[in-house]
Amino acid sequence: MARTPTNSSKDEQPDGPQNAPSREDEILMREIDEAVRQDDTVQFFQKYGVALGSGVALILAGMFGYWWWDRTSEAALEAESEVVVSALDSVEATDFAGAEEKVAELVDEGSIGARTVSRFLQAGAALEQGESDRAVELYAAVAADTDAPQALRDLALIREVSTNFDDREPQDVISKLEGLAVPGNAYFGSAGELVAIAHLEAGNREEAGALFSAISQDESMPDTLRNRTRQMAGLLGVDAIEDVEELLEQQGTRVRN
Repeated sequence: MARTPTNSSKDEQPDGPQNAPSREDEILMREIDEAVRQDDTVQFFQKYGVALGSGVALILAGMFGYWWWDRTSEAALEAESEVVVSALDSVEATDFAGAEEKVAELVDEGSIGARTVSRFLQAGAALEQGESDRAVELYAAVAADTDAPQALRDLALIREVSTNFDDREPQDVISKLEGLAVPGNAYFGSAGELVAIAHLEAGNREEAGALFSAISQDESMPDTLRNRTRQMAGLLGVDAIEDVEELLEQQGTRVRN
């Protein structure tokens, strides 16, 4: 007589997660997952392989292009430097016409730095040859070149104004340089003195005296400039001496008790 099957209680099963996969199942699942991954990879390269290859090619081409440009630029800059050095040698030998001729091509086709330096060199050579008008034009060209470094543009502006200062109206000098004639500016001394003289010629004694005094009290200025502007301030009735004893000691004229 067959026995009637009895229902097994779940509590009678061994402790552990229900329906936990066996080791064989885990191995099989890993193999299936790996196969799916490989198939995805194959499909990815089949779909995007050409575009990806082109992208890598473009990156490599870009890197090579940058390397070539960098080496070419470096070589070009070295060549420009050699031209400038050669022109300076001509200046030292007082061959100013030769110096100008050497850098003429750089003024037209050189890099920003080479173009700016070459214009300064040509302007200096023009001054040495008594061609002040042409020097003013060259300085003005640098000052108007928005690609040139601002510090060199400011210097060129000062040189432009100072080269034909006597032919300019005082207000023209003031309007051109007043932005540089302020304490803290790198060209405060040079621009400030020119503006102060322009104020003096225009009859603005108070403005001239104040500016001369400010320059004389700026310890970053050269002593010769400070002494000169201090004297000018004194002539205009402005006291530019903060410490009389210190000034006398600096000049070696302090009277000791």
